[in-house]
Amino acid sequence: MGLTSDKVLALAVLSAVGLFVGTVWLWPRLARRGWRAVSGRVGLLFSTQLALFMAVGLGANQAFGFYASWADLFGQEKDQGVVVDHTPERGPLRVVDTRRVPGAASSSPRLGGQIQKVDMVGRTSHIATPAFVYLPPEYFQPEYRTRRFPAAVVLTGYPGTAQALVDKLDYPRTAARLVAQGRMEPMILVMMRPTVAPPRDTECVDIPGGPQTETFFAADLPEAVSSHYRVGGGPGSWGIIGDSTGGYCALKLAMHHPKVYAAGAGLSAYYNAPIDATTGDLFQGDEELRNRANLWWYLKHMPAPDTSLLVSSSKVGESNYKATLKFIERVKATKLTRISSIILESGGHNFNTWRREIPGTLEWMSGRLSGR
Repeated sequence: MGLTSDKVLALAVLSAVGLFVGTVWLWPRLARRGWRAVSGRVGLLFSTQLALFMAVGLGANQAFGFYASWADLFGQEKDQGVVVDHTPERGPLRVVDTRRVPGAASSSPRLGGQIQKVDMVGRTSHIATPAFVYLPPEYFQPEYRTRRFPAAVVLTGYPGTAQALVDKLDYPRTAARLVAQGRMEPMILVMMRPTVAPPRDTECVDIPGGPQTETFFAADLPEAVSSHYRVGGGPGSWGIIGDSTGGYCALKLAMHHPKVYAAGAGLSAYYNAPIDATTGDLFQGDEELRNRANLWWYLKHMPAPDTSLLVSSSKVGESNYKATLKFIERVKATKLTRISSIILESGGHNFNTWRREIPGTLEWMSGRLSGR
C-alpha cells in the first residue's frame, strides 16, 4: 500500500487506538516489579507512542503532500531525473493518462473539463518530468475550437507533490468555480513540482554542470505545452504561481523572463535561494549566478522587469511577513514592475492558508493574461 493511501492511514490510526486501549487494559497486570513487568510496560508505551507518531506523520503527509511514496520518503526515488531525449520525433510532451476534475458535476470534458497527466522532456535542458494539465470545459466546446487560452504554471513547495495541487489545494475546482462566477477567464493550468531533478532541490537555478532548471521553466516548458495545447502565443499568455519554494521560483522566473511570464505570484515566498543539504552547491563559485538568484540584489542592480508580481503573507504565522513588506516597497521603487499583495491577519505556512489565497490569486492572474 502506498504512503498516501487512505488504507495505510486508517491502519495506523486503528493501531494507535488499539495499542492505547491495550495499554490501559493490561497496565494493572504489568504493575508489578520484575524485569518482565517492566519490559512489558516499556514495550507497550514505546509501541503506542510509535503508532501515534506514525498516524500523525501519515496524516500530516496526507494534508500537506510532503512525500509522494515510500521511495520518496526514504530518498530512494530514482525514476525521474535529468535525461537525454533520444526520440525527439515523439515530441516534447506526451499524455499518459486522463481523469475527471475533482468535484465536477459531469465526467464529460465539455461540461466538467479534464485533467491530463503528461510527461515532458526539455529540448534544451534535457530535463524529463511529469505534470498535470487542467483543461477547462471551454477547451472542448465547439464554439471555442479555434480559441487559444492563457496558461499558468502552478508549482508546489519542496519537496511537495503535484497531486496535492489537484486534490489538496483544489486549483482545478477553484478555477472552474471562478469562471462559472464570471470572476476569471478560462485558463489552462500546468501543475507540477519545482523539483524536476529529485531528490535535489534546485531552487529553479541553472546549476553549472548540473540540472538546467531555469532554462527548463523559461524555455522548454512553454514550448512543450504550446506544441500540444492551444495556448496563446503572445507575450501576455503565460503566468506562473507557486507556494513556498515554488513561490520563490515563480517570482524569480517572472523577473528574469518577463517576455515569457507576464505575471508571477509567490504565495508565502522567500526572496533568495537557500544553500543547505537539500540544494547542495547551486552556484559552484559563480558569483554572477548567485547574485541573479537573490531577488533583493536583482531589484537593486538589474533593469526593472516589465512584469506583474503578487506576493502573500500573514501578520501572524508567516516568517516572511516583514521581508514581504520590504519587498513590496523595493518593487514599488522601480516604477516599472507592478506589485500586488495578499496579507492575511493570521495564517501559517500551510495548505489551509494557501487555499484562502488561491481564489484571489487566480482572479488576479486572469486579469493580467490573455490568449492572444
